[in-house]
Amino acid sequence: MPYRRLPNTDSARLKSLKSAYSKGKDLPPFKLAFSANSFRKINGVLPLFEGAIYEHKNSLNLQAEKNKEYQKRLKKVRLYISHFIQVVNMAITRSELNAETRQYFGFDESERKLPSLSSEEEVIEWGSKLIDGEKKRRDKGMNPITNPTIAVLKVHFDKFMEYHHYQKSLKDRSHRAQEQLNEKRSQVDSVIQQIWNEVEKTYEDLPEEMRREKATEYGLVYVFRKNELSNPTIFQSHRAEEIG
Repeated sequence: MPYRRLPNTDSARLKSLKSAYSKGKDLPPFKLAFSANSFRKINGVLPLFEGAIYEHKNSLNLQAEKNKEYQKRLKKVRLYISHFIQVVNMAITRSELNAETRQYFGFDESERKLPSLSSEEEVIEWGSKLIDGEKKRRDKGMNPITNPTIAVLKVHFDKFMEYHHYQKSLKDRSHRAQEQLNEKRSQVDSVIQQIWNEVEKTYEDLPEEMRREKATEYGLVYVFRKNELSNPTIFQSHRAEEIG
């Protein structure tokens, strides 16, 4: 015997709600297979659920769209940070700068390896250290590091941080939209279950095939178990019922 399966996707939830809403809109209350209270609940949750789905989808699309430019900015500032550190190290190797210069930028005097810049947090950390370190050097009257200068690096770093904060705000928006959608899903599932229970209760005295046929008009979904699908008699009987 087929069993009913509650919707487990947003599109299936919407389809179920709209099927029930259509029935509630087209039929007078005394002919409706579910209660007036349930119809009021549909009217309450349907537009809010559609709005939550739209906001969630829109927030994710915007985040993905803006992330392309953000990744370009991240790549650019990572390159400038790396080049600045390499210039410092090469100048020390040529004895143009003292090894102690590295300490201004947060390195040990003997550290020649580039730091990891794989994460956004590391890029922010080292970008800040280089900007602060070069300012301290210049305040003491030392010659600036050039090619790139810290001013050029800072332009790219500040632009990156602007995009970083904006991207974070988009992530926060997507997170809020996800939470709101989850909340609406829970409400919708409760309403759908109530409607389906009432519909099946209304048609419980009808023969099984007729009961399912009537219920599916209200959006109820019935599926066969695997063993029933493998049984030609049961499956063909159901197919004949659908075609008829």
